[in-house]
Amino acid sequence: MEKSIETLREEDLADNPEKRLAVCLCLDCSGSMQGEPIDKLNEGIRLFYDAIGKDDKARYAAEVGIVSFGGGATIEQKIGRPDYMGERPVLQAMGGTPMGEAVNLALDMLEECKEEYKKNAVAYYQPWLILMSDGQPNGSPEELGRALSRVRDLTKGSKLTVMSICIGPDGKSVMDSFAPDGKSHDLDGFKFEDFFTWLSQSVSSISSSAPDAKKISLPPSSNWEVAL
Repeated sequence: MEKSIETLREEDLADNPEKRLAVCLCLDCSGSMQGEPIDKLNEGIRLFYDAIGKDDKARYAAEVGIVSFGGGATIEQKIGRPDYMGERPVLQAMGGTPMGEAVNLALDMLEECKEEYKKNAVAYYQPWLILMSDGQPNGSPEELGRALSRVRDLTKGSKLTVMSICIGPDGKSVMDSFAPDGKSHDLDGFKFEDFFTWLSQSVSSISSSAPDAKKISLPPSSNWEVAL
């Protein structure tokens, strides 16, 4: 009898001694992402999962989840190791941009993940939230405000690392507000593949770092980020 993903993860948390790094991708899939942007985003995610799976250290340490926001906030994939999560989700572009709802859903997933680590006595690195959007949010203002407050509290307490990635000039102000230093990163065109290559290398660097490391050197972002 084939084991469920939930059972595989329970067994992994019990048997795998590696220190975990949870990464939640919170991705804009609104109607404005139709065509080339959503196609390149899906390809970038595929490359990211494949790169994690080929890295001897990261494949046992990294756990990845995906939340999309396009019309609604949706859990596309629960947080878990990519090598036993089955088929990669294929994102579709549609609807509006409920960013606040999606960020809150992603933060809930990460908090639940940390509680599971603690319950199973599994050590973990500070989790990552990757937020990517190409426009202004148009969901609930209350949910957006709550999301911003939660992100600021978590980053200030060194309990979360946030990468706020702006896809084009629209929505720059709100993406800046999610960035810990008030400056979001600007994606150069639709270089999602370059970004996710960088992200997989960063995950590998963190996964290979000493448990008590205070600062970890990440690869340069020049291949995907607009130079200021």
